[in-house]
Amino acid sequence: MKKILFDKRIKNGYYIADYFKKTRTIIENELSNSIVTMQFFQRKNDITLSGINEVLQLLEFACEEYKSLKIWTLNDGDIINANEPVLKIEGKYSSFGWLEGMIDGILARNSCIATNSKRVVSAANGKPVLNMMDRADSYLTLANDGYSSWIGGIKLFVTEASLELINDESIPKPSGTMPHALIQAFDGDIIKATEAFHRTFPESNLLSLIDYNNDCVRDAVKVANHFKEKLWAIRIDTSGNLIDKYLEENKTKYPANADLYGVNEYLIKEVRNALDKSGNRHVKIIVSSGLTAERIKEFEANNVPVDIYGVGGYLAKIDNNFTGDAVLINGKEQAKFGRKNMPSDRLEQIK
Repeated sequence: MKKILFDKRIKNGYYIADYFKKTRTIIENELSNSIVTMQFFQRKNDITLSGINEVLQLLEFACEEYKSLKIWTLNDGDIINANEPVLKIEGKYSSFGWLEGMIDGILARNSCIATNSKRVVSAANGKPVLNMMDRADSYLTLANDGYSSWIGGIKLFVTEASLELINDESIPKPSGTMPHALIQAFDGDIIKATEAFHRTFPESNLLSLIDYNNDCVRDAVKVANHFKEKLWAIRIDTSGNLIDKYLEENKTKYPANADLYGVNEYLIKEVRNALDKSGNRHVKIIVSSGLTAERIKEFEANNVPVDIYGVGGYLAKIDNNFTGDAVLINGKEQAKFGRKNMPSDRLEQIK
């Protein structure tokens, strides 16, 4: 992980809950030599850990007595289970204990992003996954989220910010298709919009977004026939509250209980079939819009002919928390009821 530029206000407690700051002052005044051991864990199984490297950088940045701390950790990318300690820190509370909330938050968010990413990558069955989180959360989170998404196995990104902390030269520069706004700018003409894209960025893979008119099957063939071998891929991004015109016109072809809304297997198969019949087998299909690991797994199980999955909102789902507990005081057991120092043969002392 590359170096993080932390906000200097962290050292003054700007991001710290007030009760942690008050506790720091009390302990510093009345128990200045007390040594505390704090451990961090979460409560779910099969979680991809991320955020450890950020926490270690935070401790070095914010702790006045960092050199005196003892630290044991697991590593970013490790698979962890419920109640397993992933980090232990020993030292003066006034040095590091007040950072408890920040550490919890860093581990929680990063591990959720990494876990979601790993689940999507696993579901995609070896097919590329494009991280489209720029539209799913605040721009301020892109760098850390990009790193954690990479920890989870995603290699393709759409923003430079997502690559800021990734130290991996094999990751390609940000890539993407075109937005609906480009087609709108050319008065809804997909051909003209795609031509402009190609003229302006001739070295980029030529991709065309084909759901603007909600007529993907016909527009896919129209674009492919126009650009022929120049066209690398088309993207389908149909809204979940719409049924594509082709599917609407041919409803009787599909099972009575078929879900024809949004990006669905019937639409993708029809597009693939139409491209192949028109002599455009070389054109890849990229799909996006509301994809989840479960939906991708379903597509793969049904042999839906997707080449690349674009995922945004699902990756940003935060549904797991970490807890930091002070469990030892001066080497002796001392913790709230129901908590205790948890031994681990996986933790490695790093300092």
